[in-house]
Amino acid sequence: MTINELQTKTESELHDLLADQRFHLKDLRFKNANGQLKDVREMRETRQVIARILTVLNATRATK
Repeated sequence: MTINELQTKTESELHDLLADQRFHLKDLRFKNANGQLKDVREMRETRQVIARILTVLNATRATK
């Protein structure tokens, strides 16, 4: 998910997406601990999406 896609979403949509991504990251961590995760790069990508969402949220708060 790119920054441009995130900037078009409302603040409530971003909060929902953030919660979903955090749950997904938690699930990936459990799978990694159990040895069930095949693509460990997915954890990095999920963390990057979370960071992008937080960046957009902080930018919208700063402009208010």
